[in-house]
Amino acid sequence: MKQAPEHLVNLIEPVVEGLGYECVGIDYHPHPKHGLLRIYIDSENGILVDDCSKVSHQVSGVLDVEDPIPGNYQLEVSSPGEDRPFFKISQFERFIGSTVLVNLFKPIENRKKIKGSIEGVVDDVVTLKEGDEIFAVPFSAMSKARLVPDYSLLNQNIEKGARSGK
Repeated sequence: MKQAPEHLVNLIEPVVEGLGYECVGIDYHPHPKHGLLRIYIDSENGILVDDCSKVSHQVSGVLDVEDPIPGNYQLEVSSPGEDRPFFKISQFERFIGSTVLVNLFKPIENRKKIKGSIEGVVDDVVTLKEGDEIFAVPFSAMSKARLVPDYSLLNQNIEKGARSGK
């Protein structure tokens, strides 16, 4: 799974959690002129711009002092959104029954992408169900994974509102 190098995670995660937020994950895309460090945060109450600003300010201070990244980079702090990225095996456990889209480093049963319901997690293997097919996907085989939002409830509420004139 694409996650920032361990030294960055070990530096940033305690800062985020110390402020009372969940550190969902950290993306790092190095580049000599315009690198990107993106931190996804969450909380039970959701995330507002002020939350992102608070975390950004604290993390910036730590990064300025520790200077773990050579060259220029942009720091972004964001909520994970409805299509939240997964960075840890525990996130699959937390969302059992939900649908995810998983990209793979190498094909499994001739597939580089699997969109399926999380049926279970045993050790580091995630079981996904797509239609009638079951896939046992090792976490280490995943290059990227995201939650697939279920907009059916939202669409039902919109339709109810349209019918009632609201």
